[in-house]
Amino acid sequence: MNRADMLLVEDDAALAELLTYHFRREDFAIRHTVDGEEALLLAREMTPDIVLLDWMVEGLSGIEVCRRLRRMPETANVPIIMLTARGEEEDRVRGLETGADDYVTKPFSPRELIARVNAVLRRVRPALAGEQLTYADVEMDTVGHKVRRGGEVVPLGPTEFRLLKHFLEHPGWVFSRERLLDAVWGHDSDIESRTVDVHIRRLRKAINEGGKPDIIRTVRSAGYALDSGT
Repeated sequence: MNRADMLLVEDDAALAELLTYHFRREDFAIRHTVDGEEALLLAREMTPDIVLLDWMVEGLSGIEVCRRLRRMPETANVPIIMLTARGEEEDRVRGLETGADDYVTKPFSPRELIARVNAVLRRVRPALAGEQLTYADVEMDTVGHKVRRGGEVVPLGPTEFRLLKHFLEHPGWVFSRERLLDAVWGHDSDIESRTVDVHIRRLRKAINEGGKPDIIRTVRSAGYALDSGT
């Protein structure tokens, strides 16, 4: 990924230091503030490529900062990921309705957050993202249509490739069979939902060849997620 400018709005000093360390290792340029008002000033001074915004910060609340960023012409289309200890669905929905692009509940692993940030950037800032999708030891070349795991080529059929690509674009997200059908097969598909299970099995067999850890998690009564479990 090419260098991206991140505005980090987080008043937990230890977490801010941890995130700054990990994202700088990924070649992000980081500007950090603990204050909502200052976040708006920094965003006006230089439009960031992405904003990591805590729900509870000093001054303006994170939700109000998100709302105002969406109203400012220079930041109206900047991707925003909200960080919060709130896990209730209504809070998550409120954040997304205010204009956030994604929502990560604490505690989370830095690796998962980096993957989520890269996924959002791929969708809204493709010039920053290049042509590689990665998660754990899985690498996908979307142009060359090749997948490697641990450096070894993984042969995949076209449907399994699209399925893995969708998971790589949304690491950690749980998708029902119906949502996977819409995303991978298309809204007009007449395929039964149990067909998803068949292709998940094929995908697992291919990427787990040689006894590698299974990174596709089955969530009972919910669906599937790309999740290394670490």
